[in-house]
Amino acid sequence: MSAGLVPTVRVQRQDFDVAAEIAELTRGRTDIGAVVTFSGLCRDEQGALSALELEHYPAMAEAEIGRIAAQALERWSLQGLAVIHRHGKIAPGENIVLVVAASAHRQAAFEAANFLMDYLKSRAPFWKKEHRVDGAEGGWVEAREADALAARRWKSKGPE
Repeated sequence: MSAGLVPTVRVQRQDFDVAAEIAELTRGRTDIGAVVTFSGLCRDEQGALSALELEHYPAMAEAEIGRIAAQALERWSLQGLAVIHRHGKIAPGENIVLVVAASAHRQAAFEAANFLMDYLKSRAPFWKKEHRVDGAEGGWVEAREADALAARRWKSKGPE
């Protein structure tokens, strides 16, 4: 359990610097023995995608991500937690999401980061629209059942 820790949660249009975010989370901390990061990038989709557009309701998206982050803090002993999710048009190769979990030991950091990504993929309120290189309508990206299944596995697991 991570009593008193407040996670960093940001939903923003601008890009982020992974190394700078890790440095900010760990600055001056000697109790951290492990930092696990996940950074999600926009895929190229075999050269067919010019951009992926992410839409959201700002207050709803930040609140839901904050709720998921709070659950991670309840389940694992963490010294730091940051979740950054971008919105707007994102080109292939650019950052979309970053999760940084810091703990005294690696297992808690790995599990917390994995938990967060499973829930972000299945429950964070973002809508994705593809913009194609050829100008054709790319359409809205449907949620994948695999993402929902991945999130369900955490229901049976208790705290660390």
